[in-house]
Amino acid sequence: MKTVSHWIGGKHVDGESGRTGPVTNPATGERTAEVALAGAADVDLAVAAAADAARDWGRSSLSARTRVLFAYRELLDRRRDEIARLITAEHGKVHADALGEVARGIEVVEFACGIPQLLKSAGSYEVSTGVDVRELRQPLGVVAGITPFNFPAMVPLWMFPMAIACGNAFILKPSEKDPSASLRVAELMAEAGLAPGVLNVLNGDRVAVEGLLQHPDVDAVSFVGSTPVAQAIYQAGTTAGKRVQALGGAKNHMLVLPDADLDLAADSAVSAAYGSAGERCMAVSVLVAVGGIGDELVDKIAERARGLHIGPGDQDTSEMGPLITAAHRDKVASYLPSAREQGAEVVLDGTAEPVGPAEAHFLGVSLLDEVTPEMDAYRDEIFGPVLSVVRADTYAEAMTLINSSPWGNGAAIFTADGAAARRFEREVEAGMVGINVPIPVPVAYHSFGGWKGSLFGDHHIYGSDSVHFYTRGKVVTSRWTAPRGSGLDLAFPSGSTS
Repeated sequence: MKTVSHWIGGKHVDGESGRTGPVTNPATGERTAEVALAGAADVDLAVAAAADAARDWGRSSLSARTRVLFAYRELLDRRRDEIARLITAEHGKVHADALGEVARGIEVVEFACGIPQLLKSAGSYEVSTGVDVRELRQPLGVVAGITPFNFPAMVPLWMFPMAIACGNAFILKPSEKDPSASLRVAELMAEAGLAPGVLNVLNGDRVAVEGLLQHPDVDAVSFVGSTPVAQAIYQAGTTAGKRVQALGGAKNHMLVLPDADLDLAADSAVSAAYGSAGERCMAVSVLVAVGGIGDELVDKIAERARGLHIGPGDQDTSEMGPLITAAHRDKVASYLPSAREQGAEVVLDGTAEPVGPAEAHFLGVSLLDEVTPEMDAYRDEIFGPVLSVVRADTYAEAMTLINSSPWGNGAAIFTADGAAARRFEREVEAGMVGINVPIPVPVAYHSFGGWKGSLFGDHHIYGSDSVHFYTRGKVVTSRWTAPRGSGLDLAFPSGSTS
């Protein structure tokens, strides 16, 4: 059985801990590999390699960095099918969804190729006689990224291309559940010409995470995962004096007004709720039906959801694959009986008919109607193929419900009324808003991130925010005069000097 190693200093490293974890195919339950789990010595080795590489890379020219990034973009484009198959084999999502994941990652690489423009400094000439002021942005040094299982290629690609473009060395700690895609995109960076040590992959579990958070030579940490872990990462990292951006969980709402195109809304709800088996932080998990449209809309959603083909991600006929682990499948399934007991109408029960072999991690889609905010299915981030429908009499009632959520990742409205849409985008308390768009993930040149319990830190991920997160500002004031003595002046400097 193969072992997925670390990637440190431009080469595969087995590691010193001797610990490993299982990697399984969710569509079969079969253990397909072992992944090395880093210990303290492995963390030290990765940080040392990154720190050594950061010194030269941080002084490299922008043209040298973009040369690597352009080459990397071409390699990713040529290998996107290979990477997608690695994702499907270990995560379980269908091949088309995995290809989409790789494509969204490539978008950020393309954005990073414009780093010479993004790092252009501003300045002021002759602020005083013979005095100029200019602003610089310089790399931090060594930065780390801790990424989740649900996007093993895309989320790393949201982080390290921008960090490296800004002149930093990067240590990626991917999920130990599906590490192969993350390792492969790092190998391709070396093939593109990146110097050894600028990008490292440290596989592992909590030991690796804590080691990176505590290491004095790690300057910043990016994280994507659940809200409790994001909050803990933020607190531990900032206590250790690091810059931290920690993106947490969500309970994304889709508001449907009575004037909406209900067929479009139903199509969008099914795609956004059940795509990737609901294992997306931007998945729609609550649909709020306003006025008297609830019954018709629920019928349309149920009709479409019943026709979904669930099966292995590598089969062309499959529209939804399995969940990541058996334990997570069982946790998601546990919400169905509790929802029924708490008064929800279970329109579709994903546990009613087993899908696939018993060893696999499949679960059918579930649709809950007449859900209320007191129910567990509403309060918790289920992170699976379960859509809850809440009824509201008015727009105002719906907005009170949505804005009462402790999360603020994404929200969407479906309507034909432009004024209502403009009002919604102003009033909704979420970082990403969709108008007749169910999953409003921004393109690469706009930043991704939520509000409230969905983000800890001041910077969103990728886009212009990433340039500010992965660099620090410096302001230089200079004066060049002809060689002559100017005499002493102990007064506080001011712009009025002539």
